[in-house]
Amino acid sequence: MGILGLSKLIADAAPSAIKENEMKNYFGRKVAIDASMSIYQFLIAVRQEGANLTSADGETTSHLMGMFYRTIRMVDNGIKPVYVFDGKPPSMKGGELAKRTEKRAQAQEALAKAEEAGNVEEIDKQSKRLVKVNKGHNDECKQLLTLMGIPYVDAPCEAEAQCAELVKGGKVFATATEDMDSLTFGTNILLRHMTFSEARKMPIKEFYLSTVLTELGFSQDEFIDLCILLGCDYCDSIRGIGPKRAVELMQKHRSIESVLGNLDTNKYAPPEDWPYQQARKLFKQPEVTPATDLDLKWTDPDEEGLVKFMCGEKGFAEDRMKNGCKKLQKARKGTTQGRLDGFFTVTSPASGVKRKSDGGAKDSKNKKSKTPAGKGYRRGK
Repeated sequence: MGILGLSKLIADAAPSAIKENEMKNYFGRKVAIDASMSIYQFLIAVRQEGANLTSADGETTSHLMGMFYRTIRMVDNGIKPVYVFDGKPPSMKGGELAKRTEKRAQAQEALAKAEEAGNVEEIDKQSKRLVKVNKGHNDECKQLLTLMGIPYVDAPCEAEAQCAELVKGGKVFATATEDMDSLTFGTNILLRHMTFSEARKMPIKEFYLSTVLTELGFSQDEFIDLCILLGCDYCDSIRGIGPKRAVELMQKHRSIESVLGNLDTNKYAPPEDWPYQQARKLFKQPEVTPATDLDLKWTDPDEEGLVKFMCGEKGFAEDRMKNGCKKLQKARKGTTQGRLDGFFTVTSPASGVKRKSDGGAKDSKNKKSKTPAGKGYRRGK
């Protein structure tokens, strides 16, 4: 779920914090990608006649096709992706996971009825609701990434928190995910739609946390409290308090404790034993591997191993795998173009807040450089 209604709230209350961009304009960037979210997208989107793609022996391969081709697309555009996989969920997420299990049971019941009625459209709809990323999907994608020479990180807990740690630690430029709680964990730049199919022609949406905070007039701690009021994965929200009201209350009272002290709890009763303080701690002090402990390395692809795994075991076409390897090799051996922010200090839109470069490409001898649209530049001192 992430944070309920946060993207719309930002679009309404802090529109200058959102920019649209194209894949090609991230040339030279390192990007941390929420692996589970991406795999989920692949399982839903990469389908044939309403069902997942499968190998000859009936094993699902949609996640592998999506991971391979969409990673190739990023690499072909000069992006250096690193995938981050979820670890164990925090105990506080149990309530949200229970809700998801209940929804799956409802979808399973609806699917049975649709199949009995022969309703093809409803069958497809409910089948997608039953999609779930499992350990097997993750393990196969990790094997594929290793063969492609693409690094991945096993987060000790939430992938979004680990992605944010990589951004804050200067290891990568941004977090790519659909879950808005990456902002709550502190990633300054969130990219949505990066792993979507090119056929959907959806621009990548950039969300700048520093601009959100400036426009709303919040500190990061106050923003975390706002996100809890909106509704997060760790605890329920206050019934009757919508996004607009939540912003007004936080702008006036500045903390959940103060909000509760000035709220008509007869009209707006908080959940019983509301664990907002524990949720706040999870956002402020998540369980992550420190960025300084991680060494991200992009290596040459193992063409022989890739063909053996993807073609011999999973039934993919050998010529396509070899063509993909050529693109990976070309990206590895090609001249790395410099970016302006390798020489200048970048400011996020409308905020004036300086941000260090992620150290993407720094070849000052190459005079050509591509810059992302919609960003300001300030000469470094």
